[in-house]
Amino acid sequence: MAHSLRGKTAIVGMGTAGLGEAPGYSAMELLGQSVHAALSDAGMRLSDIDAVFAATSSHAFPTLSVSEYLGLKPKYFDGTNVGGSSFEMHLLQASLALEAGLCDAALICYGSNQRTAGGRLVSMSEPQWHEVPYHPRHPITAYALATSRHMYQFGTTREMLADVAVAARGWANMNPDAFARGPLSREDVLAKRMVSDPLSTGDCCLVTDGAAACILVRAERAKDFPKTPVYFLGAAGASWHRSIQSMPDLTVTAASDSGPRAFEMAGVDRSDVDLLMLYDAFTINTILFLEDLGFCPKGEGGRFVQDGRIAPGGELAVNTNGGGLSCVHPGMYGMFLIAESVAQIRREAGERQLERADIALLHGNGGTLSSQVTAFLGSEAVV
Repeated sequence: MAHSLRGKTAIVGMGTAGLGEAPGYSAMELLGQSVHAALSDAGMRLSDIDAVFAATSSHAFPTLSVSEYLGLKPKYFDGTNVGGSSFEMHLLQASLALEAGLCDAALICYGSNQRTAGGRLVSMSEPQWHEVPYHPRHPITAYALATSRHMYQFGTTREMLADVAVAARGWANMNPDAFARGPLSREDVLAKRMVSDPLSTGDCCLVTDGAAACILVRAERAKDFPKTPVYFLGAAGASWHRSIQSMPDLTVTAASDSGPRAFEMAGVDRSDVDLLMLYDAFTINTILFLEDLGFCPKGEGGRFVQDGRIAPGGELAVNTNGGGLSCVHPGMYGMFLIAESVAQIRREAGERQLERADIALLHGNGGTLSSQVTAFLGSEAVV
């Protein structure tokens, strides 16, 4: 039975800014641009916002910094930071606050200038003390460990991993906002420079700038705004470890816990899902999450993604914006799962628009496979 919170809140404003490269702007300036884009999208004023939810890579007190920069005095705020999955958790937290009457218009936002500020694919989440002697280059060392174990245990190959990157590029080639576009073959991915065996640069997400923001209100107000509302259906989070060496099984993520609870809360079956937005920081992520969310058996993810199954024209639409691998990845990617889901459900996705886009599954990941948050958004037709 679906949870009582299902369909009680909706996204009525969505905005992005600085996707790819945005030289000359700070992370906070890009965040501010995306907030104003979301306000314009919703036909709202900044003074209408009375709750702020934020996580950043550059501010210890994100909601305080964001509110000050925007000139807001929110009556409710939350700065939960569990890495890239924070924003899927913020969907749940904002919905709870709205339904409890603690606020009337909730802003969720993120911004980063990681690329133009000279950032590289190195996590700010430092390795734990017991890992330091091995000189890991996190996060990639951790994901390479998980990949190696999956290959050893289940026979997954680099060719299978490459097919994930190729599928993402296929979607990106239909997205004018995607940073990496152009031809990409399995052979191209396999030929790229090795970074942390068995992961090459082709298996790694982009390092870009970018910001995104969305605004939620209670469902009874949702139709008062100019754009098609996108309803919150449910969400659940899970975390089993912080450091990769404490992960109970390198081939099983906590998505196997968050997923079933989110499905139950949303009252959704896998066959109902039209779009999967999976946090693809590395090619192995997509494979692990397809397994742990129940779209294929454990160990079969590599074979599942072959032959264009998750590419344009395939049987399962996964990461239709091009994902973190080919669209955008500014440090934390979770807000962009929301942005693409909103675009698809509103039928604003242009060339990549799915024929049916009523239910989107968003799965966020944080740290070194450390935090997992599964969320569902839907159209009015499924509320």
